[in-house]
Amino acid sequence: MTTTGKTVHQRPLGKTGLLVAEIGYGAWGIGADAWKGAQDDESLSALRRYIELGGNFIDTAMGYGNGHSERLVGQVARDNPGTLVATKVSPKNRQWPAAPGTTADEAFPAEYVIQMTEASLERLGTDAIDVQQFHVWNDSWLGEGSWQDAVTQLKRDGKIRHFGISINDHQPNNAVKAVEQGVVETVQVIYNVFDQTPQDRLLDACRMHGVGVIVRVALDEGALTGHITPDTTFDKGDFRSSYFGGNRKQELQEHLRSIEQTLGITTEQLPETALRFVLSHPAVSTVIVGMRSVRNVERNITLADGRGLPDAQVRQLYTQRWDRNWYQPV
Repeated sequence: MTTTGKTVHQRPLGKTGLLVAEIGYGAWGIGADAWKGAQDDESLSALRRYIELGGNFIDTAMGYGNGHSERLVGQVARDNPGTLVATKVSPKNRQWPAAPGTTADEAFPAEYVIQMTEASLERLGTDAIDVQQFHVWNDSWLGEGSWQDAVTQLKRDGKIRHFGISINDHQPNNAVKAVEQGVVETVQVIYNVFDQTPQDRLLDACRMHGVGVIVRVALDEGALTGHITPDTTFDKGDFRSSYFGGNRKQELQEHLRSIEQTLGITTEQLPETALRFVLSHPAVSTVIVGMRSVRNVERNITLADGRGLPDAQVRQLYTQRWDRNWYQPV
């Protein structure tokens, strides 16, 4: 039970045996590097409020602020037993996304995976990581390299409980084989009203094989909040300056108006609609949302109520698919 008197709805994380809140906490923004403006005291308050209101799943990574996000997450997780933490190993060759032709041992050699996992455990201050993930992936790595030996050893030593992958941006089909071959227990993937490509193959494969689905970028880095206008500016060094660079902010507006007109909703209803669209798919276990303020936590956690969108609205939103990759510079 939460302090609001409402129960946060949970879903199985595939076959891991874990039950995770439908609304998870995405901790990239509190790393205070790519997203500018984060303050540690506010970040900690937001994390604590998330737990207080019934949230139980936090996703972080060693690459978020060079471990800073992990330290903050660990501070809160240690004070709140039962909090589930997922983190990620950055590729050793520092290639995001994993380039075609890159070998598994260039990105995730066994010794490196073990060393980086132990470093994450030290920053988190916990005995084990609930879900350890690779931060990039290529299906060509199946049956290649030493990474699977590392995963087996880390599980045997009790340092990680479950293993998954964070799929390259906008490449959901580049993990279907990993799902089908049973080498991963979870996948983390971009899925939103605009990028619906996971529906083509990945999500069905995950349902069939009992793989948990962690959705990231459900609000398209803020585009689907409705708060990004042609006049929006970002702090120097904030990655969104590039993501929404060139004429992209203007280009976005016609797509937002199309969603509003198609569904008969207001701009203020866009964020809830976008999150409920993702949660409407039965393969999805949780959607991790960046929430750097208590206000955002309190607004978003209420959506973890077991309700998606009406089927008619989901079908209407299928028409709003917009395939593009704004992580590529203008």
